[in-house]
Amino acid sequence: MKILSFNVNGIRAIVGKSFIEDMQEIDYDIICLQETKATVEQVKLAVSPLSDYHVYANEAEKKGYSGTAILTKTLPESVTCGIGKSEHDQEGRVVCLEYKDFYLVNVYVPNSGNTLLRLPYRKTWDVDFCAYLKKLEETKPVVVCGDFNVAHKSIDLARPKPNYNKSAGHMQEEIDGLDRYVDSGFIDSFRALSPTTEDHYSWWSYRAGARQRNIGWRIDYFLVSRKSRSKVVSSRNTQ
Repeated sequence: MKILSFNVNGIRAIVGKSFIEDMQEIDYDIICLQETKATVEQVKLAVSPLSDYHVYANEAEKKGYSGTAILTKTLPESVTCGIGKSEHDQEGRVVCLEYKDFYLVNVYVPNSGNTLLRLPYRKTWDVDFCAYLKKLEETKPVVVCGDFNVAHKSIDLARPKPNYNKSAGHMQEEIDGLDRYVDSGFIDSFRALSPTTEDHYSWWSYRAGARQRNIGWRIDYFLVSRKSRSKVVSSRNTQ
């Protein structure tokens, strides 16, 4: 089974480019999207040309903000949105599909913001989201993927020193949040297979030609339950 995670930064905008053709070409079994910035019905309409997929989406109460979706070729046994806490479930950040042998959770973790205004909320989110994942894991293994909005280690961003404890995405509180998932038994699949690989990122600033110069951050992850580690045969960032 091949699973893709992709922050699309607006599903209605990206389908006007080559998104549909790209997804048809790669032909993955499951496509997890974050920051769809659309209602459930708008997401379904936007991806309707991908007719081989069943579409499950979550939307924010605030229009044009956040949002997540999963496109899957295999019907799940059940579908849930949110983590069951009203303070976290107003922004459409989580979709969970239950399959026979595992749960798949697609997440768009809150960004602390340029001025770090949401950093305290982000800390609360990480605690509650980790507890939610561990509760699922009591039933069957969990695969959780998406935009976690944090570069975990220095190796995960091009310029760690000037950003550490100064920039959203590499604050110690955010690093502690990802440590919480790992310490509770979830494995960073990319680092499990590529522990020393550098210069592999999933986000680049629009400024100063960062993408062309590969001055990036690895803020998108696939975390898997420890008991599922042996089933991970490949995990990579698509440049």
